[in-house]
Amino acid sequence: MAPDPLSETLSALADPTRRAILARLAQGEATVNELASPFSMSLPAISKHLKVLERAKLISRGRHAQWRPCKLEAEPLQAVDGWLADYRKLWEDRLERLDTYLATLQDKRTQKGDIND
Repeated sequence: MAPDPLSETLSALADPTRRAILARLAQGEATVNELASPFSMSLPAISKHLKVLERAKLISRGRHAQWRPCKLEAEPLQAVDGWLADYRKLWEDRLERLDTYLATLQDKRTQKGDIND
């Protein structure tokens, strides 16, 4: 059974090299050689990373003469953002409660005169 698209995307994003490749592609299309230049790894190793990203539909490869430029495809990232939205709300709520609690403690200290100005 094939993994669901979200699992494919998260798996592809788990590797820092692939995340760096996506960050570069966020600036615009690039060839394999351009993507490989900042890394100390072989072109076949970079190609393997690109295949993972392509399988996860995070990139596409065009054809321009003999070049096959890579392009970022953002749709799978939107799915990750949607999935994370529930957790983002959870953490925002928790931080809001913490802020309220800390303000309560600060008020109590102020009322007792514990703060030295």
